[in-house]
Amino acid sequence: MRDDFVSRIRVTRNYLDRPLAAEHLDKLIRAARWTGSSKNNQAWSLIVIDDREQIARLASAGSFTGPFATAAAVLVPVKGSQGNDFDIGRMAQSIIVTAELLGIGACPITLHNKDRARDVLGLPKGQEAHWCVSLGYPDVAAEEAAREERRRSGFIPSGRKPADEFVHHQTW
Repeated sequence: MRDDFVSRIRVTRNYLDRPLAAEHLDKLIRAARWTGSSKNNQAWSLIVIDDREQIARLASAGSFTGPFATAAAVLVPVKGSQGNDFDIGRMAQSIIVTAELLGIGACPITLHNKDRARDVLGLPKGQEAHWCVSLGYPDVAAEEAAREERRRSGFIPSGRKPADEFVHHQTW
């Protein structure tokens, strides 16, 4: 693996009209399942959505769910009553990194309307879903056009803060 692997991952919001290969979906699920958790409590589960109508329903639970329009699947980490957000973030990152290795595009998405997410997903009491990851094979042309538009508009800054503005040693 290259030492710049993580820095090369880009969010993908536009996908080809093609379902995920079963073996790819299995590898993504395996990566999520084997993600480490605090004290190995594994207080989570995963909902796999690959039905277009269910993906559209879930879109109503977020404010920025545009990537759902063409996603082949959405994976929703569900936090159990003894779970924590850090572990859910670790699971999401495992999904995103594995997707990159498989040539699958991924986009983390916040489900802003927690009650709507609970209803759409049929979550039992004590289970929460605040984030998810949309997935699909990248539509490279659409991605390049969208990125160029975002750069031109200045809507989203690119790059990262310089290391000397980001890193603090011992104290702030």
